Amino acid sequence: MATVSAFSSPEWPNPNPNPSTSDNTRSEEDKENPNSPDHDAKEDIDAANQPNSAPVTVPVPGQTLIPSSNIKIPNLLLFHVSFNQDNGCFACGINQGFWIYNCDPFREIFRRDFDYGGGIGIVEMLFRCNILALVGGSPQPQYPLNKVMIWDDHQGRCIGELSFRSEVRGVRLRRDRIIVILEQKIFVYNFTDLKLLQQIETFANPKGLCEVSQASDNFVLVCLGLRKGQNGNMLATASNKGTLVRIFNTHDETLLHEVRRGANRAEIHSLAFSPTAEWLAVSSDKGTIHVFSITPLDNPDLTTSSPRALIKGVMPKYFNSMWSLAQFRLVEGSQYTVAFGHQKNTIVILGLDGSFYRCQFDPKAGGEMTQLEYHNFVKPNDAL
Repeated sequence: MATVSAFSSPEWPNPNPNPSTSDNTRSEEDKENPNSPDHDAKEDIDAANQPNSAPVTVPVPGQTLIPSSNIKIPNLLLFHVSFNQDNGCFACGINQGFWIYNCDPFREIFRRDFDYGGGIGIVEMLFRCNILALVGGSPQPQYPLNKVMIWDDHQGRCIGELSFRSEVRGVRLRRDRIIVILEQKIFVYNFTDLKLLQQIETFANPKGLCEVSQASDNFVLVCLGLRKGQNGNMLATASNKGTLVRIFNTHDETLLHEVRRGANRAEIHSLAFSPTAEWLAVSSDKGTIHVFSITPLDNPDLTTSSPRALIKGVMPKYFNSMWSLAQFRLVEGSQYTVAFGHQKNTIVILGLDGSFYRCQFDPKAGGEMTQLEYHNFVKPNDAL
């Protein structure tokens, strides 16, 4: 069951100086009525306090709301990093709030450091607008782990919440939808009024794996290890061993490509399509970032004229899959998230160690990528 209200819980540490105390809740009898609509996800909404359809844009780089250069957080712990929908920004959840950064050029946009507790385990942006989704994290969470808080940074406070019976594993946002991932269920809400639209039963999903397309005319939602293309026409799935990635057409479910990350077992951390759907980037616990061409006719080395293709049917299937065109090697065992940059043939990499890399690959020659930029947003003085 999920409940919705227009204010955050007063019993938890709260950055709102004067949280609303009005609550348009349904009666207990109504809540327990199994015949009422959306019985598994009640909507108790103060419409005047809900996110509107035209959110205010967050400050551009340079307009830092809380200057960061002199702020030192003792024993800083980084719990979460994620890109926004166009990979132009990324968000960090720490043990005392959350930070937002611009990718190119790299710089902090703003941060919110909470005084009490303050742990944030999930931060989900909505492009560059003022609305974010927050979930508590760390031993001293800012909010309960079973709630999604709708934060309006224009007002500097939470304007709504979604409550569940179990811990929230992930959140995804579109301009018209809020998707909440629990371990065995996914809830889809309308963004403007938080009305429950759909519930999806899933297999056990403790990592909250789920993605959603961003095209306004094509709503595609996938879960349990699937990753979106920018237009929702393709999806990529990683094998259990982490050695193979398969790319499917979402319209007719046909297999389009099969690419091989490597021969040894690995845990896949992220998959990302380029905006043009020409490239696929993969990160894993092996530390190497791979970029694959998924238009093989444009890459002679990966087509039937390649040496591997000549022995197809003679050697095992290991040699039949496409291998990565370009690679960038990082520390094995660390967790990295990868996305394609706004500049042509570039990727951006975020690490849970606070590292930020921007690299460029050669679409023809391939091979080792060129590092263009490095920063550590947890330890700024470590930047190269």
